Amino acid sequence: MITHIAHIGIACHDLDATINFYQRTYGLTVTSREVNPEQGAQEAMLKINDVDGENASYLQLLAPISDDSPVARFLACRGEGVHHIAFGTADLPSAAGHARAQGVRVLYDPPRRGAMGSLITFLHPKDCGSVLTELVQTPVGKKTLNT
Repeated sequence: MITHIAHIGIACHDLDATINFYQRTYGLTVTSREVNPEQGAQEAMLKINDVDGENASYLQLLAPISDDSPVARFLACRGEGVHHIAFGTADLPSAAGHARAQGVRVLYDPPRRGAMGSLITFLHPKDCGSVLTELVQTPVGKKTLNT
């Protein structure tokens, strides 16, 4: 069901400055950058490992594009830092259904479009030990999220 940690989402005020920090400090490179109006965020994906295929891991940097977006509300309450953890799965509907059967609230049904063409849903943090959890399925026919 869950195959790997797909990414760790980090909320920030200034996307360019945060990208620069991760590039200088850790040598990470941006593999994708986009605006996701549905999520109210501009996003950058930085690949962590040299693994190709479904087990690649990323940092997802998120900055709000409006003052009323979920990321803006998170920043106002908690400041910059870890926003969520995302687990990869080859079958998002099955993984979400399994979580639901365990009493976990699934926030997007049906799943929505995520970064780099992926399908996503979130699990309610109150049901996941206070951790906002995302389930991610790489698009069919793609070896990694950035190809």
